[in-house]
Amino acid sequence: MTEQTALKVMVVDDHPMWRDAVARDLAEAGFEVVATAGDGPQAVRRAQAAAPDVLVLDLNLPGLPGVQVCKELVGANPALRVLVLSASGEHADVLEAVKSGATGYLLKSASTEELLDAVRRTAAGDAVFTPGLAGLVLGEYRRLATEPAPATPDEPGAPQLTDRETEVLRLVAKGLSYKQIAERLVISHRTVQNHVQNTLGKLQLHNRVELVRYAIERGLDEV
Repeated sequence: MTEQTALKVMVVDDHPMWRDAVARDLAEAGFEVVATAGDGPQAVRRAQAAAPDVLVLDLNLPGLPGVQVCKELVGANPALRVLVLSASGEHADVLEAVKSGATGYLLKSASTEELLDAVRRTAAGDAVFTPGLAGLVLGEYRRLATEPAPATPDEPGAPQLTDRETEVLRLVAKGLSYKQIAERLVISHRTVQNHVQNTLGKLQLHNRVELVRYAIERGLDEV
């Protein structure tokens, strides 16, 4: 349980019984629940103060929608991982959550074991989705990639990635988790994370969603 005890988690949901139950399940599994919140503005304030590693977030919140909460917090702290836990499996809700910076999307019909596994994987940087939703998100990446890319004035001087960074980027675009990439390249999970962070910095991107789009636009997922 050592890796779990180091993980700080915050739970945001407007239903007190559900929120308390999720927080209790996480605490019993060894996670440190640093805060909970029942509405959007409260979620933003408490997350900024508690600095969780993973935010377990409902979308339907009073005061400020969950997607806006996600956008504000990830914008202020790109290292924050957000796992949406929602009753809605609507495609528009899933895509809006991902575009706002969510790392994963789990339906509330998931079991406790699935939730705990999703939080662990989200903390590790993996994109975690309820079965059936991952294909939807990847399809949206591909659709976006067919649209003209916005003009970038410094395109001629585009940042140069190392061979290893390009290799990692290609595998991220193919949908592999950080753990799978580490195994494929025979490097540590931490090294994979470092390569991704370096690549994000060089390309001036903010999260994995933008990184995958960048890679697909350049056909790296098909190499």
